[in-house]
Formats: sequence, C-alpha cells, structure tokens
Amino acid sequence: MSGSDRMTARDPLSLLLSAWAASAVLMVALWLLERRVRNLSIADVGWCCGLALVVLWYASTAPGEQARRVLVALMVFLYAARLGMHVLLDRLLGKREDGRYRSLRLHWGEQGATRRFWYFQLQAAAIAWFSLPPLVVMQNPHPPFHFWDLIGFLLWGIAVTGEAVADGQLAAFRNKPWNKDRVCRDGLWYYSRHPNYFFEWLHWWSYVVMALASPLGNWGLTLLGPITMGWALLKVTGIPWTETQTMTSRGEEYATYRRTTNAFIPWFPRRQ
Repeated sequence: MSGSDRMTARDPLSLLLSAWAASAVLMVALWLLERRVRNLSIADVGWCCGLALVVLWYASTAPGEQARRVLVALMVFLYAARLGMHVLLDRLLGKREDGRYRSLRLHWGEQGATRRFWYFQLQAAAIAWFSLPPLVVMQNPHPPFHFWDLIGFLLWGIAVTGEAVADGQLAAFRNKPWNKDRVCRDGLWYYSRHPNYFFEWLHWWSYVVMALASPLGNWGLTLLGPITMGWALLKVTGIPWTETQTMTSRGEEYATYRRTTNAFIPWFPRRQ
C-alpha cells in the first residue's frame, strides 16, 4: 500500500459501523417511501443498493492492496446491481406485492407500521453483516492475483451467471399465459426447485475462497456470508415461505415436483 493509501485507509471496524449507520438512514427513507407505495419488496431493492454502495466505499477507504479492492468492489456491485434490478422489475414496478410480504402485512395487523420499520432496520444490519466478507478480502496486503483470488473469481462468475440464468428462465416461463398456475421445470428448474437460491448461496463462497490468499488469518470471518445466507434461504425467508405459497397455488403438480426434485442443490430428478 502506498503512502497516500496508508493516510486514507481506515480501521475496518469503524468502516463496518459507519456502513451500518449509513444503511440505517437509507432504510428509514425507504420505510417512509414504502408507506406510500405499500410494497415491501422495496426493502430488498434497498438491500442490494446499500450493499453495492457500501462496498464501493470500502474500496476507496479500506486497507489492503488497491487492485484487489477494486476487483472485489466490482464483483459485489455487479452481483447486487443485477439482483436489485431483477427484484425491481419482477416484484416492484407495477407489480402486486409478493405473497410472502402480503402474509407478513396481514400477520402484523395494527402494529404493521412499527413492525415494518424494524424490518427495514434489520435490512440495514444485514447490509453491514454481508459487507464483512468482501471487506475481509479487501484487506489482503499481498499483490494480486493469487491462485485463490482467481479460483474465487471463477466461482463468483459461475454463481452470478447461474442465478441470472435461473431468474431469467423462471421469468420467461411466467410470461407465457398458458403457464399460469403451472410449475416451472425449464432449464435449471428441472434439476432444483430453487436453483436461484442455490447460486445465491454459492456466490457467498467466492469470498471465502478469495480470503484464503490473505496472510492475515482472518478468512474465517468470510464464512459468515454463506452460513447466514444458507440459514436464511433454507430455514427462514427463502424456501419455507416460497414453498408454502406455491403449494397453495400449484397444488398437486407442485407436490409431485417436491417428491421428485431436490429443493436446493441441482441434481437429476428422482423417479416417481
């Protein structure tokens, strides 16, 4: 790191806390906007935008080798921008609120405004939490690009491409009127009931791999990304909510799909 870089670099903990504070302010603004648009998917778009902006800021202020900081910032920005644009077009602009959020709104009842405020603040905390793995990778002072940097970047490319393909295949399926109330088995959806979730989770492993190149011995912190995302997708807001909604709308066809197709990791379907 050059002399000018050492002068501008900031302590990683202060960066993380500042990111959390800035994200909290952003989510207050989005909470106020949501009260007008009445669509909680705006929180998901806000999470993507917040993560992208925070990591771009890290690239200019965090300690570590500059070229690697720029690479990691671009990786996170491209991942978050694609996902945010997908959510914006698929679930927000001119669209009815996602069924999961409609259920939450009904469940929260009269306390809805307060509960939604804290939901948005949870998203702010999640921005800081998921910005930690990229920040750890950025702190590596060694010159780029180590073997593990390249393997991690390759894994990132596979994951982000896979998630984009899965989202595109599902959107194309749903855009055909004759597929209304039917189950998508096109492309990646033939091998997994939630290939988009699988590749989302795989994406977070790319920073774990890249962190193996760091001499600082802090790579274990990057495991927070795939562990937390895996827990959320498998146990909380991902598969459980999605499948509850889909079983209601798709019925027996989806029950058959569940019996024959892996929920998460893509693999060949089982015979009935």
